[in-house]
Amino acid sequence: MTDKNDHQGKQEKLFALSKLLVPGGVHSPVRSFKGLHTTPRFFERADGAYIYDVDGKQYVDFCMSFGPLILGHRNPKVEEALHAGLTRGWSYGACEPYSLELAQFLISKLPHVEQLRFVNSGTEAVMTALRLARGVTGRNKIIKFNGCYHGHVDSMLIKAGSGLAGSAEASSAGVPEGVAQDTLILELGDIEGVKKCFQDYKDQIAAIIVEPLPANNGLLIQPVEFLKFLRDICDQTCALLIFDEVISGFRVAFGGMAEITGIKPDIVTLGKIIGGGLPVGAIGASKFIMEHLAPIGKVYQAGTLSANPLAMVGGLSTLKQMTPENYKFIEQQTEKIVALLTSWMKHFNNGQFAMFQVIHFSSLFWIVPSLEVKKLSDIPANLVENFNILFEVLLERGIYLAPNAYEVGFVSMAHTDEVIRDIEHRLEHRLQ
Repeated sequence: MTDKNDHQGKQEKLFALSKLLVPGGVHSPVRSFKGLHTTPRFFERADGAYIYDVDGKQYVDFCMSFGPLILGHRNPKVEEALHAGLTRGWSYGACEPYSLELAQFLISKLPHVEQLRFVNSGTEAVMTALRLARGVTGRNKIIKFNGCYHGHVDSMLIKAGSGLAGSAEASSAGVPEGVAQDTLILELGDIEGVKKCFQDYKDQIAAIIVEPLPANNGLLIQPVEFLKFLRDICDQTCALLIFDEVISGFRVAFGGMAEITGIKPDIVTLGKIIGGGLPVGAIGASKFIMEHLAPIGKVYQAGTLSANPLAMVGGLSTLKQMTPENYKFIEQQTEKIVALLTSWMKHFNNGQFAMFQVIHFSSLFWIVPSLEVKKLSDIPANLVENFNILFEVLLERGIYLAPNAYEVGFVSMAHTDEVIRDIEHRLEHRLQ
């Protein structure tokens, strides 16, 4: 009992200090334990599939820094590359060869990308992609889908309005009404709504932006036919198709959903895995589109720390390890973990969590009461309430998910059979 109280005390003290120094005590809202009966865990180190809090308690990590760590924490080859990079210098603010090595490697593997520009986050990548699409087409309006998250760019922080195709309102304070008016909101899968938007706003739509695998408001797997329709209507109207593959890129396959579906986007936004766990983002497209960017084009974009040399070498070391065999392995491990969680939830405490299912795609999974969730309105209203109870039970057993019902779980190469056996043991025994 004493150990438990000491543990809670230390976490609570750190969170109290954090709330004095940081809004809400967190540097990103998705790290918040809002609605939970405990404080956020403060972690001080990690290794492989495990993460350790400031009290030394060990957790099996399924957050994996929200996706970038596909090899697990502190992969030895990535760590070696980063150490070597540190000995050379960690920021130059000038041209360097490391971004060229990563860019050349990526372009050689991605048939829909002829040129890249590196930035510092997925949000920056989306911001640049939208500006680029408008600059190339000379149009202002963007179609996005309710349930797809594209970072905290003003024009993407929009939710569906009164159910009318193309109507929108800001879902965050501080987003001007004028910005919202140029973002047209539709429901995922709404083919007729997309057609109507193009009719109502003829020659005004610059681009459609979509997560081809929506994975930031749950895992909303879309039919390939819907994505092909988006490609076709963009071709017919001279609008651009933007695939936001910040999450799905290099995780579901090396070429992301573009590879799996065979659909070629005009612009792709990338991030997470391409930095090996360091801050990164990228925009990729044809040479014609990319050369609209400054300094040779009229679309301005800049960044002090863009193409940070450590992120470049960390990303390259990560990606070089992701062979077809490793993608097959990580998918097999995900299937084992999904089966284990599903069985445990069905039987735990006389079926307390039997309402939950686990949707999965490649190495991503999402715990939700139904397998037939394709759009945001399909998600049960009581998801958060039920998930929070499950989250705390798993946390007590040393299993760490993202503390938000709408976030997906990520499996890594470090989730070996030995780790899966450990998970099974933890599910049956509450750890102190």
